[in-house]
Amino acid sequence: MSQAEVVREVVRDVPRRTSPLWTLGLLRSELFTTLRRWRTLALLAVLAAVPVLVGIAVKIETSDGSAAGGSGGEGPAFISQITNNGLFLVFTALAATLPFFLPMAVGVVAGDAIAGEANAGTLRYLLVAPAGRTRLLLTKYATVMSFCLVATLVVAVSALTVGALLFPLGELTTISGTRISFADGLVRAVLIALVVAASLIGLAALGLFVSTLTNSGIAAMATTVGLLITVQILDQIPQLHAIHPYLFSHHWLSFADLMRDPVYWDDLVKNLGLQALYAAVFGSAAWARFAGKDVTT
Repeated sequence: MSQAEVVREVVRDVPRRTSPLWTLGLLRSELFTTLRRWRTLALLAVLAAVPVLVGIAVKIETSDGSAAGGSGGEGPAFISQITNNGLFLVFTALAATLPFFLPMAVGVVAGDAIAGEANAGTLRYLLVAPAGRTRLLLTKYATVMSFCLVATLVVAVSALTVGALLFPLGELTTISGTRISFADGLVRAVLIALVVAASLIGLAALGLFVSTLTNSGIAAMATTVGLLITVQILDQIPQLHAIHPYLFSHHWLSFADLMRDPVYWDDLVKNLGLQALYAAVFGSAAWARFAGKDVTT
């Protein structure tokens, strides 16, 4: 049975199943469909490979007793501390993937959320059902946000596994110079992973909005990734410092403040607040566009 035929069967039963349980079923179906795509699996595989490559590179570089990142400390944040504690590979991997790899993966999934359905011809069957466009759009956004969390956890778990295999574990030193237990460090690693995932919800909303503007999944994905690259470039131009605090990527690396003792909350709060603002603005724009979208073509 083709995907379009499956959607027709689902839609045929919608009038009897517009309850919250049906919504959960729709969300479960969206998650399953997204995570089983070969494109999604390939993206997750690339993300999982980054900590492996970083861990092996650090292991080889420090095999003669030299410091990771060279004498100048080049490389991602925390890389020089990996040899002392493998848990730092989690922080390093997240710092290495957050500027591009993680948001690129989210941009691909978000950009394809609506446009991909339209291109496949299944969107019209979902939207003619009395389940409602708002419910479908929220389900799509929830799916993309779930992918943000899954992708971040893939990086973190891969990094923790490689770090435990290649380097010692134990007490670790915070950025402030204080010593904390491994259990405390593990809790902070989980919190950092959650903050990193939350840092991507603004981009997810932007990608979803772009996805409502076209019926081409490839065009939506390319546009979202292109906007991501453009914002990253703008954030590196000193002459544009006035707009930097309003760019969704500006405070992404503020998660490092969770490794201070005490924790610095200012930039973390700014980051989460900015992501919520982007989610509200572009989520509303996506709803406004999607509510009047012509699905007969």
